Amino acid sequence: MGLKFNSVSFRSQKLPCSALPPMPSFRSPKYFMASTPPSASKEVVNLRKTQVQVTHSMPAHKMEMFKWLDSWVEDNILIHLQPVEKSWQAQDFVPDAASDGFYKQVEELRERAKEIPDDYFVVLVGDMITEEALPTYQTLLNTTDGVLDETGASPSSWAIWNRAWTAEENRHGDLLHKYLYLSGRVDMRQIEKTIQYLIGSGMDLKTENNPYLTFIYTAFQERATFISHKNTAKLAWDHGATELAKLCGFIASDEKRHEIAYTKIIQKLFEIDPDETVQAFADMMRKKITMPAHLMYDGRDENLFHHFSTVAQTLGVYTIKDYIDILEFLVDRWKVKELTGLSADGRKARDFVCELPLRLRKLEERATLRAKQAPNVPFSWISDRKLKHPMKNDLAM
Repeated sequence: MGLKFNSVSFRSQKLPCSALPPMPSFRSPKYFMASTPPSASKEVVNLRKTQVQVTHSMPAHKMEMFKWLDSWVEDNILIHLQPVEKSWQAQDFVPDAASDGFYKQVEELRERAKEIPDDYFVVLVGDMITEEALPTYQTLLNTTDGVLDETGASPSSWAIWNRAWTAEENRHGDLLHKYLYLSGRVDMRQIEKTIQYLIGSGMDLKTENNPYLTFIYTAFQERATFISHKNTAKLAWDHGATELAKLCGFIASDEKRHEIAYTKIIQKLFEIDPDETVQAFADMMRKKITMPAHLMYDGRDENLFHHFSTVAQTLGVYTIKDYIDILEFLVDRWKVKELTGLSADGRKARDFVCELPLRLRKLEERATLRAKQAPNVPFSWISDRKLKHPMKNDLAM
């Protein structure tokens, strides 16, 4: 497997941007395709006017490389999937409606949920909504050149991974949705509206239908979701909600497997096409890793994702520190500092991503302080209650 490909840059005209994610939400410039029904079409027009959307940026000859990698994916990536019959299902973690003890079990679950502060539920709801927007994420994979599922049931290894990954991820939103419904702590109709708005709005990750960019994004994002679910599990445990801690932990375990798979794909691309891959890595970090729910909207709050992200930062569920730690982890895992034989653009990209964590660390304290000083706002997900006393923890430190 010593094949190497000469680099042909896929750089396209980009909007100027900073290397630092806007803190604390790491979101892209504010625009919403679906804010209120009367103005939705107008906002779509505004998006098209103000956002440069680059498509199909990978050179055509690179397609052959991804076809060649199909057998490698079969041997090295599909092994990270679990057979359906050995997989957990959402029903394994919540009371069984067909059992005689259902009502008693629900009552006990609701009693334990009463001990958990609103702040936690805001983050859990935001995580669930992000998971429920799965149709958008499958669309991302199935519009990525070289790896898409051309028929909807393609036998290629790339397509098998795309479908099976989606099927595994689908359980996450199902499970969190069931728990939140049974908890009695949230406004499910507002949550369901937010999901519908989000799926309708889509997402603009600036991956350009390009598998180099897409898999760098997914490697980063899967690690981010692993960290987020791991931390919600820890906080639930601290508040005595053992069933909630368990289910968040199982979701985190799934995300970890998926992170390993996507990280391996980029590791392989570094092996066979290092120049193009390191330039793609730098490109994504310059544009910033935008969280997939950045167009989140509930019909009321046009800054909903920012407000949700601020709570997550304050509680230590997902923070600027985590963002930087992930970047450092990937630089180390992919041995970016050790890359040699690069073009001038490749060396520039390598140096950029290796130096970026230190630059971001200098702004970390300021971003954390801004999150803590953010004003309390009502969340429709918790019946418009404001968050009064953020949960005390040391996860963000």
